Amino acid sequence: MLHNAALDAAKRASERSAARVHGEMKRGLTSLASIAATAPFVGIFGTLRGILNSFFGAAGDKYSDYGLRMRYLSEALVPTELALLVALLAFCSYKYFSARLEGCDVEMRSASLELLNELALIRF
Repeated sequence: MLHNAALDAAKRASERSAARVHGEMKRGLTSLASIAATAPFVGIFGTLRGILNSFFGAAGDKYSDYGLRMRYLSEALVPTELALLVALLAFCSYKYFSARLEGCDVEMRSASLELLNELALIRF
């Protein structure tokens, strides 16, 4: 009876420890997910602002030509390009670290079960 109570206590302590470590390791993942989700919208906002600025800048210039207007428009696409790059890197990092966290969870669970099995063999 005492043996089973000790095994239950060890199991609960192991689960609490694993949950604490999991929470600490998962803390930064939500930031990566947020960056991956919002970066494209920030880039699109920057591009729209750049497009508006290019029209207002070219409209006042009587001598502006088509090439100059296209240069302004192409420069306006830079924020979206950078934002998509940031979003892609954040998303790939999120997936990588999520997979690593899952692997750590499996390792912790396996080590905990192995410890409990060893403790179950001990008779006192």
